This record gives sequence, structure tokens and C-alpha cells, in this order.
Amino acid sequence: EPSLGLAPLLVQTVFDIIEQFRGLGKTILLVEQNAFKALQLADRAYILEQGRIVKEGPARELARDPAIKAAYLGSRSRGGGG
Repeated sequence: EPSLGLAPLLVQTVFDIIEQFRGLGKTILLVEQNAFKALQLADRAYILEQGRIVKEGPARELARDPAIKAAYLGSRSRGGGG
């Protein structure tokens, strides 16, 4: 979990580096507590509950899924509602 225990400024630096690797076409296995940020970076995502995959698919689709938003993203939306 790249953001675990880091100061917010360092977290952004780490995610910037991950984005740079992604831009080079590198494959990255990312386990991250910040589901919103992880789904922004990922092409494909897996949702785990108690060690079992309960949902998988393209990250953009999962980020738009109402059930995923409610359970893992706090129904966060760009408009501030939700």
C-alpha cells in the first residue's frame, strides 16, 4: 500500500511515480487503501472482501458502479453531491 503511513505530500509523489511507470507501459500490481486513487491509476481492478474477489473489471467501470461507490468510495462525485 504505497500511501500507508505517509505524509500527504509524499503520497502524491509516490502516485506520480506510479503514473510515470504506467506511462512507460509497465505492469504494476497495486494494493491500495485509497480505492478512489487506485481506480484512477488502474486499467483493471479487483475488489477483495475477506480475501476473496467479489468484483472485477475495467477500473473506470468499477469507479462508476453505484454499489462500489457506496461501499468503497463514499459515493464521492466530482459535483460534490452523493
